[in-house]
Amino acid sequence: MSKQKTAELRKNVAPFEKSDMMRSVKQLFNTFPPFFLLWFAAYQSLAVSYWLTLVFAIIASGFVVRIFIIFHDCTHGSFFKSKKANTILGTISGIITMFPYEQWKRSHSIHHATSGNLDKRGIGDVWVMTVEEYVAASSWGRLQYRLYRNPIVMFGLGPIYLFLVSNRFNRKDARRKERLNMYVTNGSILAIYALLCWAIGWQAFLLVQAPVLFVSGSLGIWLFYVQHQFEDSYFESESEWDYVKAAVDGSSYYKLPKILQWVTGNIGFHHVHHLAPRVPNYNLEEAHESTPPLQKATTITLGTSLKSLRFRLFDQKNKAFVSFKEIKHLLDTTKIRPDQQSLQEK
Repeated sequence: MSKQKTAELRKNVAPFEKSDMMRSVKQLFNTFPPFFLLWFAAYQSLAVSYWLTLVFAIIASGFVVRIFIIFHDCTHGSFFKSKKANTILGTISGIITMFPYEQWKRSHSIHHATSGNLDKRGIGDVWVMTVEEYVAASSWGRLQYRLYRNPIVMFGLGPIYLFLVSNRFNRKDARRKERLNMYVTNGSILAIYALLCWAIGWQAFLLVQAPVLFVSGSLGIWLFYVQHQFEDSYFESESEWDYVKAAVDGSSYYKLPKILQWVTGNIGFHHVHHLAPRVPNYNLEEAHESTPPLQKATTITLGTSLKSLRFRLFDQKNKAFVSFKEIKHLLDTTKIRPDQQSLQEK
């Protein structure tokens, strides 16, 4: 993409980067109160049927995802014009979703600055190995990667690890503001959980909160995973990497049914978000519809997105994701021989 086209594309999206106070406040009212009401309904349903509790808990988990999208906008400074307002709301929504605001803000900004860059992987992204790296790895290294990419581990154990481990500790290089925010978040979660356990009993609390967090966590990981892990996603070495191509070609348009699009805060327009992170979630669809070049982004649906589960390794030669099965023949040697330059030649 030429510099002229890049500048034109950014110019077309720029008008949508402004937050609208009325729309932001409206989103707060149609997101936070329903979540609390659904949580309370799930608790009240314990006296009737746990299956009914699960129904309310699953619906409530959808609103946790929506709260996370608001949290996500705050980290980009796009939900409100005020930096202080974004920080306060981001911290509050981070307590509800169990994500430390300042820590995630930093790691996510790195994700945006390096998405699709093969030489800058490892912070704020899903672990991706190339075919060459996997073939050259030790048996233990391959096993670790296979376990990580296993759906049961990623979407089953992943949320538990995020909530209880990754999101609860400061990084070694965390600055004072980030450390303090982590203490405030953890302290608030502990206080709120202790109060609820005292008020309704720890068993009732866990029966409601556990499925709410687990389902929302699994959905969140899925959304993040699927929008960068599609067959011809964009990955390049540092020398060839381009920010705009990484945004438009390395992020998908996840076309969801309207109700799911609403619940997920339009995050399906992920290519727009990566191109212009300061576009509030409620402006993403309009930015997409008003910018023809963005409509050419890879489109996936609920059905086609399931194919991403078999995409495990990135093949740099063919610029596409492949499955473990497709490269099985390469594991007989620790190096890819010259006569095996293309995965299409078997």
